[in-house]
Amino acid sequence: MVKKKKSFWQKLKDNRVYLLLVAPGTLFLIIFFYIPVLANVVAFQNFQYSDQGFIYSLLHSPWVGFKNFEFFFKSADFWIVLRNTLGYNLAFLFLNFFFAIFFGIVMSQLRNRKLLKVYQTSMLFPYFLSWAVLAFFIYAFLSPDKGIVNHIIQSMGGKPIDFYNTPSIWPGLLIFLGVWKGIGYNSILYFATAMGINPEYYDAAMIDGANKWEQIKNVTLPAILPVATLMLILNIGGIFRSDFGLFYLIPRNSGTLINVSQTFDTYIYRALTTTNDIGMSTAAGLLQSVVGMLLIIITNMIVRKKQPDAALF
Repeated sequence: MVKKKKSFWQKLKDNRVYLLLVAPGTLFLIIFFYIPVLANVVAFQNFQYSDQGFIYSLLHSPWVGFKNFEFFFKSADFWIVLRNTLGYNLAFLFLNFFFAIFFGIVMSQLRNRKLLKVYQTSMLFPYFLSWAVLAFFIYAFLSPDKGIVNHIIQSMGGKPIDFYNTPSIWPGLLIFLGVWKGIGYNSILYFATAMGINPEYYDAAMIDGANKWEQIKNVTLPAILPVATLMLILNIGGIFRSDFGLFYLIPRNSGTLINVSQTFDTYIYRALTTTNDIGMSTAAGLLQSVVGMLLIIITNMIVRKKQPDAALF
């Protein structure tokens, strides 16, 4: 007997419970992610806001094509923004990648569960602190007149350092803070993957005479490689984005530190608040997204040729 094909409405009725479950998340994505994408047309306009509302302004602002992109590329800030964004993100990419895998494997080898919980909690705690809160803590250490670091320097007979007017200190400090804050969160995935490895593989390696390092090299690392490759693809896609809180709040928006702290995200924010140039700010944001998408596609193509099982798509 041939089964009658269900209609579209019948399928909706049969799956109404599941559809209701995903409805809030779907609406959230549509309202806050997909609809705003249409406003990227502002990047090609000389946007002039009108009292009649955003939609009216969007429809009646003059079209300028790629002039916003040209202005951004030709500005003196572009090369500073590009250098800082790429430089910091490449440092974060390699350091986070290395330390996340290292600590994930180390924690998976611990057999004392109480000690493991202490390590996990202490490493995760910084991730849940906002940069706004950490900015006050860091200022308490680096304040020119009341900072703990300067008090220690003075007690040893040295001269106090004006940290917020000394650019050479900040690249290393910002990289350290970025890695320190995210290391606990980044290592969770590798820790979970390592914990899911069948213990029989380790037993077989021990029977063959493998020491702990050889077990990690021949059992643990190959098991987490697909996950590590997937995370690498996603992280490369975000290489033109930066943590706004880290690069804006931690240096306390110091004008002296702009050359070492200015990234795409802080540049877009400052362009909106100081020049009110919505078109150029949107162009810079759109450039971030397009380049990120292209990097993901290119990286995924390379990975798919070398290791098809680890590719994103």
